[in-house]
Amino acid sequence: MNLMFDRIGSLIFALVGALFIAESQNISSSAYGSQVGPNMFPLGLGVILILLSLRLLWETYKKGVGASSSESQSPLRYKRFIFILAATLLYVLLLEKLGYVISSFAFLLYAFTVMGSKSVLKSGIVALLFSVGVYVIYVHLLKGTLPGLPAWLGV
Repeated sequence: MNLMFDRIGSLIFALVGALFIAESQNISSSAYGSQVGPNMFPLGLGVILILLSLRLLWETYKKGVGASSSESQSPLRYKRFIFILAATLLYVLLLEKLGYVISSFAFLLYAFTVMGSKSVLKSGIVALLFSVGVYVIYVHLLKGTLPGLPAWLGV
């Protein structure tokens, strides 16, 4: 664990969360045909991001009190970060073309693999259940809209 990197990262993510909350106020609160407005997701994401950032900041300060400067810190893994960042950009570009379920499943499975998951089968099951679960809850229960399956699948 690199405490300074985590502290700086937590502050940056808290600022990004605050930006999400502020900008979500500029989005209309309802959409045609949807009971859940488009401003709800960025607002909720901003709140979650700030809470997780504060938790990380707290953990780094708590751990930093007892840590001596001679303790070795784990190296930063830039390669994994670049792979996940590239996968995220690809996910955003393919979301409309492949639909939410397929693109989210592929992104999650890749991310789990890059982060060191030992079992591809378990990762695939979790990614599939999460993707389908979020789609069903958001689209069918909350009456929101997400990109469906692509037309070329014939479904």
